[in-house]
Amino acid sequence: MVSGMATPTGDERAVPGSPADVLTLIGAGSATTRADLARVTGLARSTISQRVDQLIESRLVSETEDGESTGGRPPRRLRLRTADNVVAGVDLGATHCRISLMDISGRTLATHEDPLLIAEGPETVLAHVDRRIRGLLTDARLTPEALKAIGIGVPGPVEFATGRPNNPPIMPGWNAYPIPDYFAERYNALVKVDNDVNVMALGEHRSAFPDTDYLLFVKVGTGIGCGIIAQGRLHRGAQGSAGDIGHIRVSGHDEAGCRCGNSACLEAVAGGGALARRLTELGFPAESGSDVVALVQAGNTQALRLVREAGRLIGEVLASLVNFFNPEVIVIGGVLAKVHDHLLAGIRETIYRRSLPLATHHLAIVPTRTGADAAATGAGILAIEHFLAPDNINRIVTETESSRTPTSTGG
Repeated sequence: MVSGMATPTGDERAVPGSPADVLTLIGAGSATTRADLARVTGLARSTISQRVDQLIESRLVSETEDGESTGGRPPRRLRLRTADNVVAGVDLGATHCRISLMDISGRTLATHEDPLLIAEGPETVLAHVDRRIRGLLTDARLTPEALKAIGIGVPGPVEFATGRPNNPPIMPGWNAYPIPDYFAERYNALVKVDNDVNVMALGEHRSAFPDTDYLLFVKVGTGIGCGIIAQGRLHRGAQGSAGDIGHIRVSGHDEAGCRCGNSACLEAVAGGGALARRLTELGFPAESGSDVVALVQAGNTQALRLVREAGRLIGEVLASLVNFFNPEVIVIGGVLAKVHDHLLAGIRETIYRRSLPLATHHLAIVPTRTGADAAATGAGILAIEHFLAPDNINRIVTETESSRTPTSTGG
C-alpha cells in the first residue's frame, strides 16, 4: 500500500461527520470500528451507524468480524472495500505504454508495459490503452464496472482542468484532444490527465517521501521537466505548466536550437537527445538517452564527460530553484537517472556552489526510488485521490440512496 493513500490531499476537505469524512478516517486507519469512529468524531453512535451503513450500501466500505475480542463478541472491523474498486494508472511515454492496475488502497494488482509510439496519434494509442486495461481487468477477474477511475500521464503540457494536451511538441495530432471523453464513452469512471513529470512527482512523493512537504522531481530524459510538491500537494500553477524547466535559458549556448523554437534551452543542451547528438558528432552513434546510458555503462569516456557536464548545467537551473523554492528533497528520475552517480555528481557540485547555505543545509539530492514505476504509480494515485475526494464520495452515497428510494406517485 502507498502511504497516505486513503486521505484526500487536494484543497478539498471533508465536512466533519459526512460520509466522506467517515470514509477518510477508515481508509487512513484512524478508526476501524464503529466505536472508534464515535470516539474520534464525537458523533452519536446512531449517526455513525447511519454513515457506515451508507458507505457499506454504496460498496465503498466492508465490515468483517475479525477484530480482537476484549472479553465478548469480537468487534466488527471496517475497511475500504477494495475487491471491486480499482483504478488504472497509465504512463504514456514517447515510445512506451506502462499501465498499473491498483485497488483504492493503493495496492498494485498488476503492471504491464508495451512498446508504443506516442506519435502514432491519439486514436491508435488510446485504443491500445483501452485493450490493455480490459485485459488487466480480465486477468484480475474483474469486470469493467470495477474500474472507478483512470489516471493518465502524457509526455507534454496538459491543461489539467480539461485533460487536453496543449501543443505537445513530441505528440503530433494530440493538441486539444479530449482524452477524458474517449474513456468516458467506454467506462463509468473518472478520468484525470496530467503531464508525465507531475504524476512522477506524485508517485515518488506518496511512495517514497510521504512526510516531505517540499519536493522537486526532475525528469532527465529526451526532455527535462520538473514536478513540484508544495505543502505535500502537487503544484501545477495557474494553467498546469508549472515546472517546465527544460525551456529555461542556459547562458553560453546560443547555438543550441530547441524544438520549442527558441535557443539555448536547458533541454537543448543537457537533455538525452542533445547528448546523443553530440556523441554521434564525436563518432559514437547514439539516437536517444538510452543509447547515452548504454555508452556510459560501457565506460565510454566521452559519454561520461558529457553526462557530468549535463549535470552541471541542470544544477545551474536547479540552484536558482533551490534559492527560490527551498525544497527539502530533489529527486532525479528519467532515463539518465540510470547513470545517476555521474549525473548527480555534476548536479550536486553546482547546486552546493551556487545556492545559499541556508537553502542547502538540509537538502537531499537523490536518485528516484520508484524508478520505472514512478509515472504509472503516480497516475494511479492521481486517480485514487480524485475518486476518494469528498465531493465524489458524497455524490456516490447520495446517488445510491436515491436509487434505492421508491419513487412516490400522486393519486
